[in-house]
Amino acid sequence: MATDIKDTARAFDAAAVMALPPGRPRVLALGEPAHGEEALLGLRNELFRRLVEQEGYRTIAIESDCVAGLAVDDYVTSGAGSLDEVMEYGFSHGWGAFAGNRALVRWMRAHNDGRPASERIRFAGFDGPLEITEAASPRQALIALQVYLAPHVDADLLPCTAATLDGLLGADDRWTDPAAMMDPAVSVGRSAEAGRLRLLADELTALLDAQTPHLLATTPREDYDRARLYARTATGLLRYHHAMADTSPARMTRLCALRDSMMAGNLLALAARGPVLVHAHNAHLQREKSTMRMWQGPVEWWSAGALVSARLGAEYAYVATALGTIRHRGVDEPAPDTVEGLLYALPDDRCVIDARRLATALDGTPPAPRTSPWFGYAPLDPARLADSDGIVFVKDVPER
Repeated sequence: MATDIKDTARAFDAAAVMALPPGRPRVLALGEPAHGEEALLGLRNELFRRLVEQEGYRTIAIESDCVAGLAVDDYVTSGAGSLDEVMEYGFSHGWGAFAGNRALVRWMRAHNDGRPASERIRFAGFDGPLEITEAASPRQALIALQVYLAPHVDADLLPCTAATLDGLLGADDRWTDPAAMMDPAVSVGRSAEAGRLRLLADELTALLDAQTPHLLATTPREDYDRARLYARTATGLLRYHHAMADTSPARMTRLCALRDSMMAGNLLALAARGPVLVHAHNAHLQREKSTMRMWQGPVEWWSAGALVSARLGAEYAYVATALGTIRHRGVDEPAPDTVEGLLYALPDDRCVIDARRLATALDGTPPAPRTSPWFGYAPLDPARLADSDGIVFVKDVPER
């Protein structure tokens, strides 16, 4: 069996990763089993550079706020703003503080310097404007959508003015109150104002759709694409706030599903522009349902990867990342009868595994599931090996 497993592995590089799916994917999803490890960000950066230089990829998308990420894209494509500013304001979840993300943005800006627009590489966040403890106000996205439409369509077709939206939105802290995550009664998501805003967001989005030929003829494509992002974000945030006010047992299932649905919509829009490398937690990119145990019990929902895969088929490829040790987190050498333990016995520090060949090699001897003392690390599910196109295995993750 050991020989068979060794035969499924190649040294890590872009060519080995691209050899995993049956064709050239439009969306190449690189998952990670834990957030916040610089070694994994460095691996992602290395892969993206090679995909740009050797495979013609032009976009990277990460698990960060899609609206805030527009500032990062402006910086890497045109030099707007400063590196310090975009690292502070262009990322959510605290990702801007990580050296690996700063190195990515700096390299992208240097790569684009002096190149024509057609050759520039692009940055995108594909998460909603959401945090673990709160969701953003829909103000920025809603008003930006209305402001884009107002000069270019008949005033009689507009369902509202920016002032109307502003009045209905009220103070932003009504929307962002962290208490609403745990207490539905605190949420404004089912107030009369929120209901009216949902209808107006739907009408503005419908108007954007109906006026597409005119808008593409009279405004830059980049402005139109951003308006579509604002429309997706506004409607998605209002749905999310509505679900935050839900008192039923399905509340957290709805919230998790809505977040991944927003992610999927953003990924499909990016894929329409060209091949994209996506980096996020494995749970957001896998083809199977995602699961999480929360305070009220287990929650299960379809991930962004599952939703995008259902739409793109073979043009979606998912490569999971698995780890051997994260000693600074208390994750020591894996037991030899786990998937990670079998991979840890291989000689390479980083390798690419053909997951389906590995599943075949293990047929009849299913590995044991790995347990972890660190809640932030999600080991591979040995029953789901064939769910991915491949695995990137990192033997030892050093402390940053």
